[in-house]
Amino acid sequence: MAGGVPRNFRLLEELEKGEKGIGDGSVSYGLESPDDTYMSSWIGTIIGPNNTAHENRIYSLKIICDKDYPMKPPQVRFTSKVNMACVNQANGNIEPKTFAILSGWNPKYTIETVLTELRREMQSPANKKLPQPPEGTNF
Repeated sequence: MAGGVPRNFRLLEELEKGEKGIGDGSVSYGLESPDDTYMSSWIGTIIGPNNTAHENRIYSLKIICDKDYPMKPPQVRFTSKVNMACVNQANGNIEPKTFAILSGWNPKYTIETVLTELRREMQSPANKKLPQPPEGTNF
């Protein structure tokens, strides 16, 4: 439980927020299947930030919130190919040791936090000019 809120209540809150849309629409997320009563399998989308090699690209991700979420971070994997320092180029997994939000996880963080920080990471000097794989390719 995070702050006394059971896991499923917390995930229902996140689902509701994700379905309503967030901020400028640059990140979105929801359940992969409406039949997932345990709310463990999520999909996310990040629209690449302007003035970067990611501009005008749409990236898809898979997010797994296991039984220990939110006390432990979700597993996050790009399904769209992307070249970023924190992404394992063999399988698209976000490497927690190279992505601060996952390595320094706080139960107050959410799926939205992870997606927003990944988008911010795309704008970092280490990633914004990296050559990208052809659009539409997947891990």
